[in-house]
Amino acid sequence: MKTEAFYSIIFLSISALLFFLFISPKKDSLSNLNSELSQKRHELETLDKYFQEVLKTSEKLKNYQEEISKIDSALPDDPSIPSLFNFLQSSSSQSGLLLENIGSISVKEEGKLKKWTTNLRLKGDYSSLKNFISTVERSARLIKIEKIFLSSEGEIPSYNLTISFFSY
Repeated sequence: MKTEAFYSIIFLSISALLFFLFISPKKDSLSNLNSELSQKRHELETLDKYFQEVLKTSEKLKNYQEEISKIDSALPDDPSIPSLFNFLQSSSSQSGLLLENIGSISVKEEGKLKKWTTNLRLKGDYSSLKNFISTVERSARLIKIEKIFLSSEGEIPSYNLTISFFSY
């Protein structure tokens, strides 16, 4: 009987040793993998919700294509300087001003936007200048009049304007 008890104790000790050496680490590894799997599922669900929201927003934006195209024309990728100068020339002549000179252009980056700045010299009366400024303000392009200087060298006053326009 003593030998049977001895063998039982040895068998139980070996079983416990095998459990702690081989099975328990695999069980811990399995529970770690299960927690990682749960975390990945949660991330997948979150990403799925995010992409569903992006699709909904994209569908909503399709209703505003006209407004978006206006923004694109106000802030173009390419500033199209010749067409802008043509607009300034025609606006000044329609307002009754003489565009005498367009200065050189300087470019300054402000975040994602590029700010293009130039000087204009115009001649004409004050009411024509007001008409020109209102025409520029109503244009689709984002044009900002930075400074206006008045000088009168004769009967007709002269105006030096510093203007800025923007692009991406």
